[in-house]
Amino acid sequence: MPKERYLITSALPYANGPIHIGHLAGAYLPADIYARYCRLQDRETLYICGSDEHGVPITIKAEKEGVAPQEIVDEYHTRNKKAFEAFGIHFDNYSRTSLDIHHKTAQDFFTKLYEEGVFKKKTEEQLYDENKQMFLPDRYVMGECPRCSYEEAYGDQCEQCGASLSPMELINPKSALTGSTPVVKKTTHWYLPLGDLQDELEDWILPKNDEWKSNVYAQVKGWLEQKLSDRAVTRDLSWGVKVPLEEAKDKVLYVWFDAPIGYISSTKEWAEQQGDPDLWKKYWQSKDTHLIHFIGKDNIVFHCLIFPAMLMAHGDYVLPENVPANEFLNLKGLKFSTSRNIAVWLDDYLEEFPPDPLRYALASTLPELRDTDFSWEDFQSRNNNELADIVGNFINRALQFAHKYFDGKVPEPGEAGEMENDLVQALKNAGKEIGESFDKFRFRDGVRAFMMAGKAANKYFNDKEPWKTRKDDIRDCATAIYYSIQTAKALAVYMYPIMPFSAERIWKMLNLDSSVEEQKWERAAVFTIEPGHVLNDPEILFEKYDDDVIQKQIEKLQSRIVEPAEEEDMDYTPPPVKEEISFDDFQDLDLRVALVKEAAAIPKADKLLKLQIDLGSETRQIVAGIAKRFDPGELVGRRIIVVANLAPATLMGEKSEGMLLAAEGDDQFGLLTVPDDLPTGSPIR
Repeated sequence: MPKERYLITSALPYANGPIHIGHLAGAYLPADIYARYCRLQDRETLYICGSDEHGVPITIKAEKEGVAPQEIVDEYHTRNKKAFEAFGIHFDNYSRTSLDIHHKTAQDFFTKLYEEGVFKKKTEEQLYDENKQMFLPDRYVMGECPRCSYEEAYGDQCEQCGASLSPMELINPKSALTGSTPVVKKTTHWYLPLGDLQDELEDWILPKNDEWKSNVYAQVKGWLEQKLSDRAVTRDLSWGVKVPLEEAKDKVLYVWFDAPIGYISSTKEWAEQQGDPDLWKKYWQSKDTHLIHFIGKDNIVFHCLIFPAMLMAHGDYVLPENVPANEFLNLKGLKFSTSRNIAVWLDDYLEEFPPDPLRYALASTLPELRDTDFSWEDFQSRNNNELADIVGNFINRALQFAHKYFDGKVPEPGEAGEMENDLVQALKNAGKEIGESFDKFRFRDGVRAFMMAGKAANKYFNDKEPWKTRKDDIRDCATAIYYSIQTAKALAVYMYPIMPFSAERIWKMLNLDSSVEEQKWERAAVFTIEPGHVLNDPEILFEKYDDDVIQKQIEKLQSRIVEPAEEEDMDYTPPPVKEEISFDDFQDLDLRVALVKEAAAIPKADKLLKLQIDLGSETRQIVAGIAKRFDPGELVGRRIIVVANLAPATLMGEKSEGMLLAAEGDDQFGLLTVPDDLPTGSPIR
């Protein structure tokens, strides 16, 4: 029986700057965990990525630095590839879109659609910078987002609310090159008619309600409900893949047409390296392939609608099976920002720390359904209290005992008792739970299940008390060490997708053949290390970090961050407190925790969204005036606070059975939320 075939991709990072940990938490660490897990499951796995070298941010950076775009992409492609490798992101191929193989692949793709009459040719009005004497593609324009009022939205997308935009929609648009106000001129472009493909996209996407993550599905469904419009696939630029038409020789392919084709060209490059140039077709043109795209939430529309529409129109390619997009990782409540230097840069981190503690800390808090925060304090706590005190402590004690009392060999065990049977069952359960979580792209749950296995191992060692039995029952002591050594092997396999470097170090300490990557997941908890096997010397697996080490990182971070909230608060005057109410009046309010299950726009109601909320005992619909602040997809999965006993009302023909709580001050707005572990329906006191 042939192996299952998995083609895994991560969003191509722009080669205009270094990688920060927000990037890692979005598209790269979860994909790497999944790819490593798939290999342990003996699946035919190919993990593909590469540098996106044609994005407008690259040409803007080149303009500012007065160099050619090629200089920018050469620097950051090499730098980011090395950083990924050092962090253990194991791509089977990491390509770049400036290569000839990519240009030809993208041009051939465009030509096929052009010859089949897929595109629409349109003359349109576009913003034009008179100072630079050039049309301004989307990322060359910045202005106020018409949906959330964020003042630094780009012409293609608002990075605050995730809304997909066009430059003409921006309020008070400015040229990103000169800061001047652009004028409107006419130009000609070719468009992908998404509206014509809407029915086919709906037939493919809508049945995936139970398969795709709720945040992804809700955002895509919201787009479909608003009806899809034509999307330009060419741009007035000199840097990029040239449009293969004589009448468009001065234009290039739009980066969001060109970039996802980079997955295909990277696979082609890999196939050539294998000595079989046609091998890529096995992955991209076979219905048996499981194609999985790992991205951040700002790329959902491109990977769930635009790229699939391109693949459908072409007709020769497999469609993605799943697009497990993550939300954003924030930094002490602030969004990562390359331009404002609000980031923990991967290069900087790797100069002072090993990869695995950060891989574990990020995997434990991945923004799978909602935005999450990274802090150095949490990093320290997880490293010291979980990795060092639980997993590292167990591995060290087991090996130290074997060396001190059994000549550095695996001892012959006695008869298994209840504690041994419980340990074996805990390991088997852990493997099942971790695997099921990873297969459902719930990596945080998988990490928790791994750590529970580590705790079970520590509990077994403590309960067996080998420091006592070595004196009065050496056979029972031998049994404890034998089972502990076998457990160390199982933990190495289970941790490998999350912390590959530490897993291989355990493997080396156990003096086992081959490598962890070559093991089989289902045999992780099978005891295969024979009595008498010689062990290597133990090493400290995880070093603890003192407060002064972490404080140094906190101060480094704080020295770079300007806290805009504090500056705004200085000029903000809150409204006066309302008149007093009695305690009885307050008691009449029934405030509850609710989980947002679905969110959608209301036609012809620019300010309103309708939410389906779970109150634990029932599901209700509420209508909220937050459409200008949030896209529907970013609300799904949030635990909010609602007034549950508010009399129902009808707004724009939609019934509303409650009201959500939010805070608003000056230009700031935020929903009141609660921790994920607080049950739905919990009363707010």
